[in-house]
Amino acid sequence: MEPVILVIEDNEDIRELIEETLLLSGYRVIAADNGKAGLALLRTTDPDLILCDIMMPEVDGYEILRILNERKNYRKIPFIFMTAKSSSSEKQKAIELGVDNYLIKPFDDTLLLSAVKDSLNK
Repeated sequence: MEPVILVIEDNEDIRELIEETLLLSGYRVIAADNGKAGLALLRTTDPDLILCDIMMPEVDGYEILRILNERKNYRKIPFIFMTAKSSSSEKQKAIELGVDNYLIKPFDDTLLLSAVKDSLNK
């Protein structure tokens, strides 16, 4: 069975591009347009990987990661941040919080698929 990837991204164009890339590569995709909706989807799905934007209204990516780290059954899910925040301090903060990868927008399909594959194989 193909892996299920939860994509949490508030920018519709970016979200749709990511979804299309993943679907064409054989993944099943579940998408949320904000952090609150992403957390709601976690209650009804069991994704193999989460791709999450950092800067979103209501619930940002850091809060989602914090919630996942507090819940034992979610800690095992690989987590990739996608963000325009490119400073080394932001990346270091994310790594310290336990992300598996950190993609800086804009990124291409090859980089996305490589990060997904690497995170799923850990």
